[in-house]
Amino acid sequence: MDRQEMAVFLRSRRARIRPADVGLPGGTRRRTPGLRREEVARLAGMSVDYYIRLEQGRGPRPSRQILGALARALRLTDDERAYLHGLAGEAPEPPSGPSQDVPPGIVHLLERLDDTPAYVLSARQDIIAWNPLAAALMTDFAAMAPQDRNVVRWLFTGPDIERYGADEHVTQFARGLVADLRAAFGRYPGDAGIAGLVAEVAGRSALFARLWDEGEVGVRRGSRKRMRHPVVGELDMHCDVLYVPERDQRVVLYTTTPGTPSHEAMKLLRVVGTQDLGIR
Repeated sequence: MDRQEMAVFLRSRRARIRPADVGLPGGTRRRTPGLRREEVARLAGMSVDYYIRLEQGRGPRPSRQILGALARALRLTDDERAYLHGLAGEAPEPPSGPSQDVPPGIVHLLERLDDTPAYVLSARQDIIAWNPLAAALMTDFAAMAPQDRNVVRWLFTGPDIERYGADEHVTQFARGLVADLRAAFGRYPGDAGIAGLVAEVAGRSALFARLWDEGEVGVRRGSRKRMRHPVVGELDMHCDVLYVPERDQRVVLYTTTPGTPSHEAMKLLRVVGTQDLGIR
């Protein structure tokens, strides 16, 4: 535990918060900017003496619960929260659940990729943003209920899973998907959404239940993808995955090799658009 750096950090974070930011009256007799020590202590649910000792660099090592309370009282960002836990020699508290909020820059990226099918996956394997060509390639996501845009649910309860074991691409994709979901389960142990998804799909798919019980853990990366589109035919594609670390999301891109029949089919799909959407 770095007591002196923690003291400096707590003082600096306290000084930047205005009383109005946390619902406290400002008053006219404040000698220093920010909150008073007793106000931080009250917001964090701890004794004033304990908090003062932390700011003076002579307090005991705080527990994870105390660190979490201080982070909430001081309105720390995720990066600041991790830094505070590091100063105390504690691992940061796990986030409550996967983010479903797509950064504006990623949304703009999807809009500009008019010749490449692309979509955004949450850590729970929900498709939470997509471009028109991804809809033309796969299905009309906008017409689906949000809970049905989950790739795990989609694969293991749909017709493609019948090719498991006979089709190398389906087999690898299914196993990688389960391993990725288990990795997310470890990152978000308290997320009811992931736990509920696992229970639901395991109850509907004996194969998913078996793969889940095997306990493989892995993060989905690039691969090759082959699919038959009802309008443009066979497509052999590169599937690349770009990680968005601040949201724990993935941008999935499908590209084809120039000069191949698949590349010509992709150009035709761009022309056809979503007028003849087929099943994934």
